[in-house]
Amino acid sequence: MKVEDLVAIDIHTHAEVSCRQEPDPYWTPFEEAAGKYFKVGKRPTIAETIAHYRKHKIGLVMFTVDTEAEIGNRRIANDEIADAARDNADMMIAFASIDPHKGRLGAREAEDLIKGGIVKGFKFHPTCQGFYPNDRMAYQLYEVIAHYKMPAIFHTGHSGIGTGMRGGGGMRLKYSQPIHVDDVAVDFPDMTIILAHPSWPWTDEALSMALHKPNVYIDLSGWMPKYFPPQIVQYANSQLRTKMLFGSDFPLIPPERWLAQFTEVGFKPEVHDLIMKQNAMRVLGLAA
Repeated sequence: MKVEDLVAIDIHTHAEVSCRQEPDPYWTPFEEAAGKYFKVGKRPTIAETIAHYRKHKIGLVMFTVDTEAEIGNRRIANDEIADAARDNADMMIAFASIDPHKGRLGAREAEDLIKGGIVKGFKFHPTCQGFYPNDRMAYQLYEVIAHYKMPAIFHTGHSGIGTGMRGGGGMRLKYSQPIHVDDVAVDFPDMTIILAHPSWPWTDEALSMALHKPNVYIDLSGWMPKYFPPQIVQYANSQLRTKMLFGSDFPLIPPERWLAQFTEVGFKPEVHDLIMKQNAMRVLGLAA
């Protein structure tokens, strides 16, 4: 990344529409429910997403979510996102998503992607993937990630996926209670762990973990800043000033809207650049 040319780095953006494969109709009801919850319509392609971020001079970390085992929809290939990152290396980084239910084959895929030199981290969504993060089933995948010192993002808290659907679309919120990631932080102390979102209704658990574990960070995606629980702003301004990361959850929340509101909700001016860019540079290995 040419970080000097970027106003911010968004560490949480989704690839939702492939440029290489047709959308899977099995995902449609989940997409429609999430769109209603977040008040968004048609999703952009990967190429359109990159163009949007380039226009606003914002760097991005992009990933898909592999939910083939729990939901049953075909994922966007990690290779497609890696190829896009290779072609836009000045402002984009690729993370991969591999469902832990894929076991050793998933661990092999992770190692192959890392050795390809483009993938720089991993994304997990316990609710959509149907597993507790501290389930030993996932540890063979974590071992690969930790061996190569890659960061991993874990969705935490409420999920817009399944919201409003009958039975929540089968999605179980319990899997994304952040305290289940605490065991992972203990067992893999050299793996950087990012707790995605303000983790509501378990916000204080996430804050405690980020205070307690040097390898645990929090990204502020999925919520517009004016809706943040007050303790998020309190700790971002003080003890966790170097542990908070800008993330939008695009295309559900546009990054430019998030950044405009971010300056108006009580974050001190001296932490703005830390949250918008500097902390991400350190997590992503971009800092000098």
